Amino acid sequence: MAVIGIIVYTFRDSAGPILEQLKKTSPAVVIGICLMAAVYQIIEGIITTVLAKQYRSSFAYKNGITNAFLCSFYRVATLGSGSGVAAIIYLGEHGIEYGGGFGLYMIQYALHKISIALFSAIFFVMNWEFMRNWFGDYAGLLAAGYVLTLVITLGLFLFCCSNRFHHLICRLLDFANQKFHGKFEIMAEEIKRQCMMLEDASNHLMKNKKVTTEVIFLCLLKCCFWYGIPYLLFKGVRFQENPALTLAQVLAITSLSVMLAAVIPSPAGIGSTEFVFTSLFAGIVGTGMAGSASLLYRFGTFVFPFLVGTVVVIVRHIRRKRASKDLI
Repeated sequence: MAVIGIIVYTFRDSAGPILEQLKKTSPAVVIGICLMAAVYQIIEGIITTVLAKQYRSSFAYKNGITNAFLCSFYRVATLGSGSGVAAIIYLGEHGIEYGGGFGLYMIQYALHKISIALFSAIFFVMNWEFMRNWFGDYAGLLAAGYVLTLVITLGLFLFCCSNRFHHLICRLLDFANQKFHGKFEIMAEEIKRQCMMLEDASNHLMKNKKVTTEVIFLCLLKCCFWYGIPYLLFKGVRFQENPALTLAQVLAITSLSVMLAAVIPSPAGIGSTEFVFTSLFAGIVGTGMAGSASLLYRFGTFVFPFLVGTVVVIVRHIRRKRASKDLI
């Protein structure tokens, strides 16, 4: 409860405007936002389950979905840094040892990042004329964003799956360690250990092409629900005066904003997502409407999963206390 109190205090500046927008938005639209966010989390849980079953066939879908909401809580509680640790610990509680859990989470994250870039590219091409008309003046910036995303995604994928890349890292670490007389020996050993775990995980998880294809398809599918939230907002009661935007166009702009925001270093994407989202939509629907939509989008993709995750954390805590009493 203390952690939750700290989080509420930390986000007090954005919580007020979000609540104001929720009050002005019809209940049907708010429910729709929550349902779309919930489906995204459920698909995320299914992805975790598909990968986890490669290690432990008894890993249930309910465990994967619980893990997804658990990560949502710790993503907010630690500003993005602790969700991976929470996932690895939870997987360990359900029979997947640390090395496997670490590799599974990293590969799932890599496939997630690849899917974001792929989704954005697909819908950009599908809506080429529309995107060129509205954002043609920013072609250089958009190209730079795609290149940065490609570099980050490629680096992450190589770190997860390439043995040669791991050998290169190890050689560079050994060289640096010798040059600085063993100053980085502990760090080098830890990175080498992580590389070995990732090699084992990639050999275990990526050898099944059918599973890899299924995971990428599920990643693209889950993106439809998050990136479709603005379409629901613009078609809501408050946005009936909005220029006609098709679902494909909204998916193209939202996916582009998420992809570009990801290359801006900020804790859990806070601030960067709203800034890019508002900037891209402002010229089409107006700054006020774009700003309102960005706040409601933040609620659906960040606040609502956190609230559900809070319930999950509290229920798990109560069950643990009861279990410990039964043991005594």
